[in-house]
Amino acid sequence: MRPAHFTRNYPVFAGLQLHLAEISRTVARDAHAVLVVDQAAWHTSQKLEVPGNITILPLPPRAPELNPVENLWQFLRNTWLSNRIFKTYDDIVDIACHAWNQLVDQPWRIMSIWLRDWAHRL
Repeated sequence: MRPAHFTRNYPVFAGLQLHLAEISRTVARDAHAVLVVDQAAWHTSQKLEVPGNITILPLPPRAPELNPVENLWQFLRNTWLSNRIFKTYDDIVDIACHAWNQLVDQPWRIMSIWLRDWAHRL
C-alpha cells in the first residue's frame, strides 16, 4: 500500500490544501505569506494548489539545522520510540501519544532542542 501522502485523495495532502486556504484567508490584502517547508512529497507536489498570496519556500534536503522539528522527531525516537517491539497498531498509537504528551509537558526541553546559537548572532 502507498503511503497516504502520495496522492491528493489522502488526508495529509487534503489537510495541507486546507491549511494553505486558511493561511491565504488570514493574510492581509497588501501582504504576501512565505511558507517554509521541508521537501516532503506533499509539500512539493505539482498538484498542490497554492493561493496567489502564498509562496512555498522548500528547505534544502538534509539540513536539520534549518528545520528544527527534525531534531524534535529524533529526540522522540531516541527517548521513547526506538528499540521497541509493538504487538499491535494500537500499541504504536498509544506509545506515540504518550511520548508526545510527555514532550509537550516539557516546554523547556522543546526550546533547548530547537535552540540555534547561530540564530542569535545574526
